[in-house]
Amino acid sequence: MENERSESNLLYGARAIYEHGLNLYVNVTNRCPNRCDFCLRQNSKGSLYADNLWYQGGEPSKEEFWALLQRRDLHRYPEIVFCGYGEPACRWDDVMWLCDKIRQTGSHFIRVNTNGLANLITGRNAALDLDGRVDAVSISLNASTPEGYDALCHSQFGLRALPAILRFTSTAVLNVPHVRMTAVSTMPKAELEACRQVAESVGADFFIREYIPE
Repeated sequence: MENERSESNLLYGARAIYEHGLNLYVNVTNRCPNRCDFCLRQNSKGSLYADNLWYQGGEPSKEEFWALLQRRDLHRYPEIVFCGYGEPACRWDDVMWLCDKIRQTGSHFIRVNTNGLANLITGRNAALDLDGRVDAVSISLNASTPEGYDALCHSQFGLRALPAILRFTSTAVLNVPHVRMTAVSTMPKAELEACRQVAESVGADFFIREYIPE
């Protein structure tokens, strides 16, 4: 039964939804405007959390994601997490649509893992869309200055990236109950402390996550 359920989650050559720990993860896209030095996309053929996360020849539609989610008892998961082997904001409107669908089935804790670049990706103040839809947002910070972020994350948005992330976060904290910014553990202690101060300056919590080499 479990194998059948797992296989049914394979769309376009990849696992669209998967369990990790007690939570259910939604792998919404492989696209991302960044090429972060520490990212598994750059350093590994797979993921620590699930295999087959790289879509081949397209990505599932929002309706296909919803069909898979409806096959699950969503109430059994402490969190439903929108992530992806890429950046969920590349499909921001679809993610918000899915959040609405999930909310209609009852009370669920919904989290979005993001690089915080939704404003630049969508061309609007995207954090406003989170109100009433999302319970937690985890934002990958990883640098305390625009120059440091550009050197580490190689964003297509260049030096505009970090200021946009901070604007997104400062709005998110007004619309989402739980907002945190994160940085990888391999960074120098002084830079980690600088990142902590940046996160706290926009009202977010700060969390140091362990670096995963492969």
